[in-house]
Amino acid sequence: MYDATRLTDKVAIITGGAGGIGAATARLFSQRGARVVIADIAGDRARAVADELPDALPVEVDLASEDSIIAMISATIAHYGKLDILDNNAALLDPDMGPKDIDIEHMESSTWDRTYAVNVRGTMIACREALPHLRSTGGCIINTVSNLALQGHVIQAAYSSSKAAIIQMTRSIAASHGRSGVRCNAVAPGMTMTPALKAAFPEHLRLLVEDETLRNQLGAPEDIAEAVAFLASDAARNITGQLLVCDGGAASHVPGYTAFRTAMGF
Repeated sequence: MYDATRLTDKVAIITGGAGGIGAATARLFSQRGARVVIADIAGDRARAVADELPDALPVEVDLASEDSIIAMISATIAHYGKLDILDNNAALLDPDMGPKDIDIEHMESSTWDRTYAVNVRGTMIACREALPHLRSTGGCIINTVSNLALQGHVIQAAYSSSKAAIIQMTRSIAASHGRSGVRCNAVAPGMTMTPALKAAFPEHLRLLVEDETLRNQLGAPEDIAEAVAFLASDAARNITGQLLVCDGGAASHVPGYTAFRTAMGF
């Protein structure tokens, strides 16, 4: 019996494939029959994830480098002969960037430029280089953004605005290439309990976010992977140019939700 959620014989590139959400997505894609390219700036970690999976290809890639992105696409085609899915999951989340990505008044131009170079320009180049191959397979693109792209915040002005730019890029690609058989969608996680987040994010700040979530816990990498895998599959063949928010409802409610919940005894 045909299962539209299967990814049998699909070839997928997952950027940031060695990280929490990327690695979870790679494992799920592989379980559903895909052959996966684990593309990450951390080559050793990419190889470690690839070693877990059958017929997976690790590729070291720097999204700030056009040549590196072109080489990633070329390595995929040379190894597998085609490309069906591009999952643009990677983003600039270096620990040293966090304290620098603050409000606009105090933003250094170098922080802004580097964020956009990796997140927006890198995603654009990956899409551009993948599109001819995706057109030949009737493939798709999934761009990972963030619920911060939909809301104002007192920090992360560069990161959040770069993710908002990718949402519009998603719509543009869907409109430009839909009639040639290529779908393009975006997934917006909220705060997700990856190993890196658990290690680096202070618990009292995590609890502030958790209190604004409509579930009783923050999402896990596997939750985001399920959304990406759905959009990559034939089950989503009539979905393109869309944003799927996967943040446990954090972006969906009125201001003061947490205070009202406490006042009303919920």
